[in-house]
Amino acid sequence: MEGRIYQLNTKGRTPGGRGLPKSPVEAVHIGSDGLEGDYNYYRTKKLAGDTEQAVLLYPLEMIRTLNEEGWPVEPGDLGENVTTEGLAYQDFVAGGVYEVGEALLEVTKPCVPCSNLAALPYVGEARKKEFIKTLVNRRGWYARVLKEGRVRPGDRVERVSAN
Repeated sequence: MEGRIYQLNTKGRTPGGRGLPKSPVEAVHIGSDGLEGDYNYYRTKKLAGDTEQAVLLYPLEMIRTLNEEGWPVEPGDLGENVTTEGLAYQDFVAGGVYEVGEALLEVTKPCVPCSNLAALPYVGEARKKEFIKTLVNRRGWYARVLKEGRVRPGDRVERVSAN
């Protein structure tokens, strides 16, 4: 199974800010604690830097599905670091190992929708519960970094092991 990196997304530390939406970057180094220049308050403070959630992957195909369902989601909106293309949501599996550009990532677990999604302008408090329900089992995949490396849009994303 092979796809590519559609977009890379980061968000620097902003006092009182949320980790989404993230903005596109052209190229970035993925280190053991995630993408260089990306700050995740929840992972850093609440999870004490848990490297099991260093990178969040999300397929462009699922963004398109959400668009068809009436949600104007754009790459980076859901806080994903790597927006992939060419791999379906179900092509990602916990324990699966993926080459992402020069990096090697192991998917650890699915991301669970949270109330921070209300920060998106098309969600807000009024539609928060509806959006969270929409994203159950479709929120993205966390991964740990097995091998650090440089990545850029267009780089290959390939599952090399299903574990």
